[in-house]
Amino acid sequence: MTSLSDEGYDSEPSRDRLARRAQFLLVFIGLFVAGYLSYLKLAEAPAVCVETGPFDCNVVLNSQYSQLGGVPIAYLGFAVYAVIGVILVLERRVDMMRDWGRLLNFGIGLFAWLFSMWLVYVQFVLLEALCPWCLTHESNFTVLFALICYRVYREIFSKA
Repeated sequence: MTSLSDEGYDSEPSRDRLARRAQFLLVFIGLFVAGYLSYLKLAEAPAVCVETGPFDCNVVLNSQYSQLGGVPIAYLGFAVYAVIGVILVLERRVDMMRDWGRLLNFGIGLFAWLFSMWLVYVQFVLLEALCPWCLTHESNFTVLFALICYRVYREIFSKA
């Protein structure tokens, strides 16, 4: 069995360890929210949602914008969280991920965050209907992406 110091856990500054743990928590929350939204698509079930004022999940979840190339966006969101989580796990276990994992997560995260911001625009401007589940995902992913950026920044400037 390997010790913690064998895998570099002791050499990682406490702020980086905390940021990494927070990323795992946000990935877990994201998998839960995207999993629920994926279930709704798969089961064709109505969402449990606040439906007052501008909030109407079913308008958002059944709009033309809820799919990309015939694939529900909820599935794509679940896949993005899963991939980021796998990279987080492997970045201490696989040499290539140790070297490139943070940057790979940054590339995936940047694309996914920009797409999430597009979806916020769609809800507010084009659909004029909001989905609290979708907004939770987009808020969660924004914080996750901020942590990804923080860890990339720390990696670049700690080596300089």
